[in-house]
Amino acid sequence: MKKKLLGFITIAAAVVGLAACGNSSSDDSSSKSKSDDKTLVVGASATPHAEILEQVKPILKKEGIDLEIKIFDDYILPNKALASGDLDANYFQHIPYLNKANKDNGFDLVNAGAVHLEPMGLYSQKIKDIKDLKDGATVITSNSESDWGRILTILEDNDLIKLKDGVDKETATFDDIAENPKKLEFKHDIDPALLATAYKNNEGDLVAINANYALGIDLVPAKDALLLEKDNTPYVNIIAVRKGDEKEEKIKKLVEALHSEDVEKYVQDKWNGSIKIVPADSK
Repeated sequence: MKKKLLGFITIAAAVVGLAACGNSSSDDSSSKSKSDDKTLVVGASATPHAEILEQVKPILKKEGIDLEIKIFDDYILPNKALASGDLDANYFQHIPYLNKANKDNGFDLVNAGAVHLEPMGLYSQKIKDIKDLKDGATVITSNSESDWGRILTILEDNDLIKLKDGVDKETATFDDIAENPKKLEFKHDIDPALLATAYKNNEGDLVAINANYALGIDLVPAKDALLLEKDNTPYVNIIAVRKGDEKEEKIKKLVEALHSEDVEKYVQDKWNGSIKIVPADSK
C-alpha cells in the first residue's frame, strides 16, 4: 500500500512538474516578442539607417540600454521580423510603405517617431540635364507601389507629366497619369534593391532610386540626381514598432537619441544635406 501511495505521489509530482514547465514555456512564448530590459533589437537598412543607429549606441549605453542592430538588404523581411517578435523595432521605411504593409499583410505596426528624410531622386548616365530627355524615354522605377506616388509627384513637379484631377498623390499609380507629353515609357517591375544595378548597367534613360541605395553606390542625391524630391514630402523615415510598444521606455529613449545634437551633426556632416533629421512628430 505504501509503495502504491508513493508511486501515486511520484506521478502526481511529475505531472505538476510538467505543467509548470508547460506554463513556463507559454510565458516564454508570450514574452518572446520583447527583448530583455537592457537590450533593444532594431532592424535596419545598411545605409543610412544602420550607420545612424551606430551613432546612437553610446547614447543609449549611458541609459543602460544595449542596442543590437540587425541589417536587412530588402524591404520585406524587416516588417515580418518585427511582427513576429524577432525585433523590438525597425528603421528603414516611410509611413505610406508602413500603411501598405499593414494593409497587405495584416500587421499591426505603428509609427513610434519620425527620424529623417532621404529624398527620392531620378538619375541618369545618358543625359546630364533633364532638358535633354528625349521623347519616348524609358523611366525605370521599383515595383514598390508605395513609392509610385512620390515618383509621379516628382515628375509632375518638373512638368514631365500631369496626374488626373483629384488623385491622392500618395497612392497614385501610373494609371493615374492624365497627360504625358513626352510619351515617357515606364518600367516598374524591379525590386528596389536592384535599381542601383540598373543605373550602373546604364539601363533606361532615368532611374528612380531610393536614397539609401543611391548612397550605397556613392551617388549623392543632392548633387547627382537630375530630379530630386522636395522637402515637403510625407515620405519621412520612421521607427516602427508593434502597436502598444511605442509607449515602451526603451523605444522613447531610442527616438530621443536619434534626435540628439550629436546624431544630427553626424548626419549633416556625413551626407551633406542629402539626408535630413526631422522633428519626431513629423507626419
